[in-house]
Amino acid sequence: MSSEARPAFYALAPGGWRDYVTLLHLPYTTWHLSYVVIGACLAPHVSGGRLALTVAAFFLGLGVGAHALDELNGRPLQTRIPTVVLSALAACSLAGASAIGIAVAVTHDLWLLAFVAFGAFIATAYNLELFGGLFHNGFWLASAWGAFPVLTAYFAMTDRITGEAVLTALFAALLIRAQQVLSTSVRDVRRRTVSVTGTIERKDGSRLPIGPETLTGPPETALRFMAAASVSLAVGLLVLRFG
Repeated sequence: MSSEARPAFYALAPGGWRDYVTLLHLPYTTWHLSYVVIGACLAPHVSGGRLALTVAAFFLGLGVGAHALDELNGRPLQTRIPTVVLSALAACSLAGASAIGIAVAVTHDLWLLAFVAFGAFIATAYNLELFGGLFHNGFWLASAWGAFPVLTAYFAMTDRITGEAVLTALFAALLIRAQQVLSTSVRDVRRRTVSVTGTIERKDGSRLPIGPETLTGPPETALRFMAAASVSLAVGLLVLRFG
């Protein structure tokens, strides 16, 4: 593979401010935040203020905090962000997300504190592979990055968890699991493979060379469409509720 191959399809050229944009994993972060909106919009009545705070908390917790911890754990995105800066970003953003959650819980429903505690714990345990990697697997990824934002946002609106919320959380978890299946093979090619060679022989006798893009192109296109589909659904629900 080319020495210039980037570690993710959304990664910018390394260095400077571009590293901080890459760190956000923007397609996946917006996908994750769309679940917050979808969960909230399931509720009979949607509080715009609580929804905005919930989105802000998840952006800080996942978009910045969890991804900073992930980069600390082995530099998978190959950024040049100093370790001390990554540590500060992780600590401050997780603290900020927790503070938002605590404030909403105190003013609205103290049961939200359980969601705050779980969010802070799983972001740290998953990304730093604590407890021997016990929480670093497909189940916890789907639960924390898929089901959890749906259920948290729904509870923040309604103070309860209902059957429709659980089923929607299952939808979100399954979609994140599909994302993991697609992205795992892509990461292997982009981050751990030196070269890809071979030939596809067609029945008509034609021959097509196999390169890295043969293996990464289709899955990454599918990932882009999946992220866009989830965000489009969230925007549609926002228009339905507030339009």
